[in-house]
Amino acid sequence: DALLQARVEQPFCDLVKDPRWRNVDIDMKEAIDRRDTGGRDASFYAAKALESTIKIISDEKGWTRGTETGVGGYLNNLTSKANGSFIAPWEHESMQRFYSDVRNDLGHGPGSAQMSAFTDEQIDFSIEFCMSWVKSLITRL
Repeated sequence: DALLQARVEQPFCDLVKDPRWRNVDIDMKEAIDRRDTGGRDASFYAAKALESTIKIISDEKGWTRGTETGVGGYLNNLTSKANGSFIAPWEHESMQRFYSDVRNDLGHGPGSAQMSAFTDEQIDFSIEFCMSWVKSLITRL
């Protein structure tokens, strides 16, 4: 809707024009393209865009230690009191749940189980969720 466009999508697009956010921009555009064309795994690409944002911020702030084993380790860097609590614990938990419940289902092969599939509404939500978080994180810098 118009409000989402004005408050999230346009500010997101403006922020990721900076070359340091190139990978974020590429993955989010891929997510939107896959959603709009009925392609698979649109939510996975949105999650990749958010993960890149988290990693870039951790790197730029000098918080990355090289021992992070996944997005959770980078979120720990952003939540750490020693690093100034860039994000609050509830924010960490919100993003961590997204990665545990959404991205991991898409990022791993299902084996003989049924392939994960999200509804159109879930795909829209996951893209909007990631865009909102990217925007929020970048504007804190």
